[in-house]
Amino acid sequence: MAFGEQPAYLRVASDLRKKIVNGVLPPHTRLPSQARIREEYGVSDTVALEARKVLMAEGLVEGRSGSGTYVRERPVPRRISRSGHRPPSGSSPFRQEQAETGARGTWESRSEQEQAGVEIALRLGIQPGEPVMRTRYVFRDGGEPMMLSTSWEPLSLTGRTPVMLPEEGPLGGRGVVERMAAIDLVVDNVLEQIGARPGLAEELLALGGVPGHVVMVLERTYYASGRAVETADVVVPADRFRIAYHLSVK
Repeated sequence: MAFGEQPAYLRVASDLRKKIVNGVLPPHTRLPSQARIREEYGVSDTVALEARKVLMAEGLVEGRSGSGTYVRERPVPRRISRSGHRPPSGSSPFRQEQAETGARGTWESRSEQEQAGVEIALRLGIQPGEPVMRTRYVFRDGGEPMMLSTSWEPLSLTGRTPVMLPEEGPLGGRGVVERMAAIDLVVDNVLEQIGARPGLAEELLALGGVPGHVVMVLERTYYASGRAVETADVVVPADRFRIAYHLSVK
């Protein structure tokens, strides 16, 4: 194969992808059968099968048991806003955004004590095995799951205080900044790193995705005078949402 020349299965997948994107094969249309692809493109069954696998991995088509492979509805990505500014109400970023946009946001949460694993301990600047409070969230917009989040807070800081449980107590549901201020920890900066990876089976099940879908993972850590007070992983389906940042320029 000459330099720059695509394998046959990628060339077939590329042509079918163009037809999907351009509307020649609209949503819910059945993808040409393997035999049809073989005849139309003059390729082997193996090439036709691999081309279909590529489109399925990209989330452009989906298999329906006993029926065939169909073009998926392509959602219009919605925006999840991030900001370098502290929400004026002291609420969490998700709650503040929901209030500003008038969205019908709801969430479920569950907190449990556990021992910090190696990665979380490194992010929090504590020793592996030290106790942390882990809180898992499922955020919904109009009933549709849109985002997962898991946060960890060192109990050496929050244990036996009114803010030990993020969603309970006098400051339950408030943002990290306000909750930490209540125990005399002034949050002065936050680090956010964004990456992408295939979604885990349990994540995609919770988010309504299909195997192979890509998720964006926002790794966030809040600091107070150089000490990490909370770290979290926020998981967002990449085909349905975009993360937008609003940052001040000084």
